[in-house]
Amino acid sequence: MNKRGPIIIIEDDIDDQEILTEIFKELNYNNELIFFSDSVQALEYLTDTDVEPFLVLSDINMPKLNGMELREKVHNNEDLRLKSIPYLFFSTSAEQKHVINAYSRSIQGFFVKPDSYDKLKNTITKIVEYWQECVSPNYIKNAQ
Repeated sequence: MNKRGPIIIIEDDIDDQEILTEIFKELNYNNELIFFSDSVQALEYLTDTDVEPFLVLSDINMPKLNGMELREKVHNNEDLRLKSIPYLFFSTSAEQKHVINAYSRSIQGFFVKPDSYDKLKNTITKIVEYWQECVSPNYIKNAQ
């Protein structure tokens, strides 16, 4: 896990993208934000770039390729799996079948978007700080 890498946000709602941009700006994290409103483009970026993202926040309800399908493709790609990129769902609702499907695909977290700006900011803070503290296989390997 590259803790200085970009944070990939896969979100097709422009308003949500703007709110998340503002929150990350306020929180002053040094990670670049890269937004994708299309899961196919996100997958192409993840598979074609040498950049190792710090974190992926993905909506579930996406055009072309939904979040579950995207997660499965990422999880089944050995090169991406070895990068140890935390992959989290960040959705407007949490239907039981979606949560079960997510965890069966080795998702690292499933979060419901809070209904207020302050709650959303608090959730983002918890997510980023948790993963900043977390140790991954790549982190240990590179530290030696």
